[in-house]
Amino acid sequence: MTRTSPSSKPATLKADAVAIQPVTPTQQVIRRFVRHKGAMVGLFILIGIILFIMVGSFVFSEADANRTNTGIRLQPPSAEHPFGTDRIGRDILARTIYGGQISLLIGLLAVIVEVSVGTTVGALAGYYGGWVDAILMRITEAMLSIPSLLLLLVMAKFFGSKIPDVELLGRSFSGSVVVIVLIIGLTSWMGLARIVRSNVLALKETDFILAARALGLPNRRIIMAHILPNTLASIIVALTLGVATAILAEAYVSFLGLGVQAPTASWGNILTEAQEFQIIKDAPWYWFFPSALILLTVLSINFVGDGLRDALDPRSDKKV
Repeated sequence: MTRTSPSSKPATLKADAVAIQPVTPTQQVIRRFVRHKGAMVGLFILIGIILFIMVGSFVFSEADANRTNTGIRLQPPSAEHPFGTDRIGRDILARTIYGGQISLLIGLLAVIVEVSVGTTVGALAGYYGGWVDAILMRITEAMLSIPSLLLLLVMAKFFGSKIPDVELLGRSFSGSVVVIVLIIGLTSWMGLARIVRSNVLALKETDFILAARALGLPNRRIIMAHILPNTLASIIVALTLGVATAILAEAYVSFLGLGVQAPTASWGNILTEAQEFQIIKDAPWYWFFPSALILLTVLSINFVGDGLRDALDPRSDKKV
């Protein structure tokens, strides 16, 4: 009969203690996200696109993107012009780099507007209830009845040429960029407002919110410090997916010639130029690269959004 050495027991207990170290909520979220294969693929693609448009701006200047040379118009991809040239001899690679910056910038700024308005409306409606809830929700329903794409087209047509160019970070942007950002942001917050409202309605009856009220904390502090942090998962997912929606909306409008105006490039208005004069058939490289970048960007953002939704869901049954 073998005896266990007393000195081996502390080592075993120590190993067990190390093995059962608690996992923090942040670590659980990270582990769920990392194990989501689609999200990781989307994240790598998205990082690659961001590096493409950021690093590319150090290789090509904006002047290179706008430089014309009709002697090399509609040249196919080559060593000198990897993405080919457009109908007035501009380098498509340089234009997709700077056009990508505009498209992503519009997506990010529009989502900031969307999240700001949607979170505010939803939080106020859910927390205060009563007539505040009734008025804000009727406004939300009225906005939902307006076709956002039609409004975007009309407002871009009416205001796009009336706003002067904007200087930002050493670059000049056409006034249509400001119009598109505001219209996309102000016509896409309604879904988020409903989600935030439903979360706030459930949270405001919980014990920790009732305790905060009993302690006499002001409503603003309760909303900002206790309620909104617990709705952050829904807001983050809406923010992520909203960027993809805004990029597509900008591409729609620019493709129809009512979006970002020259000389500012975007992936959408590059496609607008490509659909003229039978270029789609005669010069496929003209439309292929910007459309591929739009497709990859939207898909990767949607994959990341799906991964964040699963990772931030506290009821997720996936093993961590």
